Amino acid sequence: MIWLRLIDPRLLLDLLFASLLGLLLLGRVTEARTLWLLRGYLFLVALAWFVQRYANLPLTSSLVDALVLACSLALAILWQGELRRLMELLGTGRIGVLFADRSRDQLASGSVSMLTEAAGRLSQVRCGALIVLDLGSDLRPEDFLNPGIRIDAHLSVDLMLNLFAVDTPLHDGAVLVQKNRIVAAGVILPLSRQGLNRYGTRHLAAMGLTERHDGCFCIVVSEETGTLSLASQGRLERPITSSRLHDLLTDALATVPTGRSVSADPPEHRG
Repeated sequence: MIWLRLIDPRLLLDLLFASLLGLLLLGRVTEARTLWLLRGYLFLVALAWFVQRYANLPLTSSLVDALVLACSLALAILWQGELRRLMELLGTGRIGVLFADRSRDQLASGSVSMLTEAAGRLSQVRCGALIVLDLGSDLRPEDFLNPGIRIDAHLSVDLMLNLFAVDTPLHDGAVLVQKNRIVAAGVILPLSRQGLNRYGTRHLAAMGLTERHDGCFCIVVSEETGTLSLASQGRLERPITSSRLHDLLTDALATVPTGRSVSADPPEHRG
C-alpha cells in the first residue's frame, strides 16, 4: 500500500474531472464523423499532457503543443455553431441542458406521418411554411428573434394547415413542435449568412436555427414553387418528396443518444 501514498490526490482529481468532461463531450455527439474528430482531438490533448508531465522531451512537447493548437483552431471554425450554443447555455445558466436526456424530446413515430402529410398538402397548394422540430435542443423563447404566439396544442394536420393559411397573421412565421405538441406559431428565427443570394427567407431561417442547435430539424415549404426542403446542422437538402421527407425524419428518430430506436410508421401511412 506504499504506492498509494506516493500518488498525488490532485492528480487523481485532475484525471477524474478530465475523464468526466471527455465522457460528457463524447456523449453529446451523435454524428459519426464528428465523433471521430473529437476522439482524435482528445487523444492529442492527452498525449500532450503525458509528454509534458512524464517525458523530458522539449522538442516533442513543443511539436505536440503546436499540433493541439492548430487542431483547436480548426475545430473552432468547424464547430462554431456548437461552441456558440455552449456559451449561450453557460451565459444563461442552463447548464442542465448539457446533462439532460435528449431522448425525452423525441417525436412519436405517428407524428412523422402527420408532419409529412401536412408538409405534402402545403406543398401541393404552394403555401409557404416553416416547421421547427426540436428533438432535444430544449429551445427557449430567448433562442428566437421573436418567440411568436404560444399555442400548446396536440399536433394535428388540420391545425398545422390552419396555422399556415395565407390569410392568417401567423402565416409568415415558423411553427415550433416539441414533444409531439405544437408549442408556438409565428416564431421568427435567426437568419443564416450562407447562400444569401440563393435562398429565400424561410430557407435562410431554417439554416440559421439548425446552425446553432444540432438537435433541431426544419421543414421548409417554398411559397414560390411548393418545393419541400429539410434543414439539419446548417445544411439544406432540397428538393425532396414527401416520401423522402418521411424517410429522413424516421432516420433522425431512429438514432438517439441513448441507443434506443423509435419504430417507423408502416409504408402505407406515408404522406
